[in-house]
Parts: sequence; C-alpha cells; structure tokens
Amino acid sequence: MASLLCHNKAVFLPREPAAIRFRRDHALYSSDDNKHFYPFFPVQPLSSTKHRAIFVLGSSGTGKSKLAIDLARRFDGEVVNSDKMQVYDGLCIITNKVTLEESVGVPHHLLGGVHPDADFSAADFRRAAIVAADEISARGRLPIIAGGSNSYIKELVAGDNGAFARRYDCCFIWVDVDYPVLDDFVAERVDSMVEQGLVEEARELFVPAADYTKGIRRSIGVPEMDRFLRRESEAGEAEKAEMLADALDKIKANTCKLTRVQREKIQRFEAEDGWRLHRVDATLAVLRRREPVAGRVWEERVVVPSVEVVRRFFGGIGVMKRCGGVSAGDAAAVAAIAVVGATK
Repeated sequence: MASLLCHNKAVFLPREPAAIRFRRDHALYSSDDNKHFYPFFPVQPLSSTKHRAIFVLGSSGTGKSKLAIDLARRFDGEVVNSDKMQVYDGLCIITNKVTLEESVGVPHHLLGGVHPDADFSAADFRRAAIVAADEISARGRLPIIAGGSNSYIKELVAGDNGAFARRYDCCFIWVDVDYPVLDDFVAERVDSMVEQGLVEEARELFVPAADYTKGIRRSIGVPEMDRFLRRESEAGEAEKAEMLADALDKIKANTCKLTRVQREKIQRFEAEDGWRLHRVDATLAVLRRREPVAGRVWEERVVVPSVEVVRRFFGGIGVMKRCGGVSAGDAAAVAAIAVVGATK
C-alpha cells in the first residue's frame, strides 16, 4: 500500500461516523482550557460565488505536512502535494515524503508520479494542482495542498492571469519556527534520514555523468553525496568516513540555508504581493518534540490556532457541520486548504 502514496493515488480508509467526529471537534474548539490559544485573526470577507482556499506556508522542517494531515482529519480533506521534489518518483527518504503510517488514511495526490528526469515546471504544477483540487471539491471533500515550493504556490495563486484567485477566496497560514530551534531539528532529521537509508537511496540513483540541475537530482541530499559515491569503492575506511561526514554536514548546512530563503520569500508574499498572512509560531512544539508532552504542545500551539483560523475564514462552526457531514452544503462553498512552503 505504501506505493500508492508515491504514485499519485488516493488511499481511502474508514473514518469515524460524522456525528461523533463533529462532537469531538466541536468540544475541542469550545473548551475553556483552549481559549487562551485563540488569538484573533482578522480575515478578509468572502465571496459566496467562489471556492475557498487555505494556504499554510513555512520553511522546511516546520511541520507543514503534519499540519495538513491534522487539518484533513478534522475537515474531511485530501492532500495535494506541492513540494517540487516530492512530485517525482523515488527518493522517498531524501525528499522526506509522507509515509503511509504518517498519512493515517488521509488520501494524497501528486506525491510521486513524475519521472525522475522530467522537467516539472511551476506551470505544470499549477495545471495539475487545479485539476486535483477541482476533482476533490467535486466529491464534496476538501483539497489540502500540502508541502511545497513557494514558486509553485506563487504560480498557483497568481499564474494564468490570476485564474485560481478569481475562483477561490484565499486565506494564508504561516507556520514559523525560530532559526536556532529549526536548525537543531534539521540536523536531527538528517541524522534520522541516514538511519532510514539515505546513503543507500542516493547510491541507487547515482550515475557519474548525471546532471544535478534537472529533475529529482536537484534535491538537497543528492549533489552533496557525489564525492563520497564516486570514491567509496576505492577509498579506505577512514577516508570514507570523513567523506560521508562532510557530505552530511553539507546537507545540513544547505537545508538551513534553504529555510532562510523560504522565510524571505514568504515575507515578500505579504510585503510585496499583499497577501495577508496569519502567523502560527511552532517553535515550542519543535523545541519540545522529544518530551512526553510533545503531542499536546503540538495540538495546542499549532493545530488549535490553525483550526481556529480556518473556522473564522468559513464564518464559524458552520464549516464544521458541513465538513463533518451533518450538512453537505453548496458545492461552490467547498474549501481548498493548501499547506505549502518546503521548497527543495
């Protein structure tokens, strides 16, 4: 079943009854214990003739894919991947694709399906993402565009003379983590990837004459392994260990550089493009990820305020009734929740 997630196929698993899910989520939102986690988020007025789209932006490692899945479970959604390296087949570890276990039954689209050597442009993504989102909406479910290149997102919103923005009211959630905490997490995640098989995965893709400017080989974690893979068969153990350590240090450093570029691009969305961003600070959740309270902190600091933004965008608890299955509602009111930002 894991291959379904990596080949642009939807995976449908049984869900709890709608009435039970609605009562559970309604209790979460109305709990007195959680009220202090609800900052006021001003949202733009909606057009009744449009679909609705939620974009969740953030640097690599801030938890966008996890938040997308959490929102999909609450709002009966499906995820459309928008990470420019995860659209390709292969390199599930290096590109950090969502696993079957992590997806917990939430269908994913555009997670693989593109040949590793192909050129999948921002315009290609825009066309494919719109098709996927429209098909999901037509089924009465919520399209959730998750992960992603900021250039892809800019093209989706503004490309083709703003065709998407003319059809969708948009709300932007920015998941942010302070750099020292994020850098520590990035280093830890690379070490975890090595344990999962990063070196073996890079070795399987390695071709001495390969072009690192095209397709999936642009992924951070591939060019950095080149020197090690070229010399590992002839080098001694000490030299191999040194080359591997150097490659991993470069992967960590380049990922940290990427997070800075991503944040700058997100800030330009607001400063230059006029996108109103709702910032959610996930620093504490990432900082306490190893502690027994990690799940509760993630829920309180990231999920609850993000859900509140979505609820306010839809005008309150009515969206929960519709998405929970109590009332289907008008097809034109079906929302797209887009979670983006992890450009590779």
